[in-house]
Amino acid sequence: MAEKTSSKPTKVVNEPDAKRGAAKAGKPRQPAAKSSARKPAATKPAATKAAATKTKDAKPTLLSGGNPQIAKGEGNAPVQAYIAAMPGWKSDAGRRLDALIVRTVPGVKKAVKWNSPFYGVEGQGWFLAYHCFTKYIKVTFFRGASLSPLPPVESKDKNTRYFHIHEGEHLDEELVASWIRQASELPGWMT
Repeated sequence: MAEKTSSKPTKVVNEPDAKRGAAKAGKPRQPAAKSSARKPAATKPAATKAAATKTKDAKPTLLSGGNPQIAKGEGNAPVQAYIAAMPGWKSDAGRRLDALIVRTVPGVKKAVKWNSPFYGVEGQGWFLAYHCFTKYIKVTFFRGASLSPLPPVESKDKNTRYFHIHEGEHLDEELVASWIRQASELPGWMT
């Protein structure tokens, strides 16, 4: 009977190679030296343009409590961007509050600082700011302790008072306009 033979070639180990392999096994391997030359970063012009467009058209980030993250800036444009980014019912309340302030204090100065709209009088400082929280908008009068009647919410600062606007709550525009008018006539907070 014929014997079967394997079709695979048999590997013959050379004696010097076997000794070298045994010698390598006993020594720890040294890492290869790294080149100090840096490879240039690959750039993709199309991806860069797409990212810029996406950033420009993206909605602002909402911080804790739903407060919009808006870049610091002077004038009406950043304040309107903040109001547009206020979530849900707060955006409409922000528009109404902004309109009330503008009607009450003609020529009011506006800015966004620390992710909050600020309102002031040129040369006198800031008299009012507001900020979104989860369940309400906190309106700050920096000299609120001098207003009559006092805004209802106390502050750690003895001069500052607040009032809160909640969803579905009727805003007493006459009272709030009175506070705004009084506050705008006082020396404001200087930044």
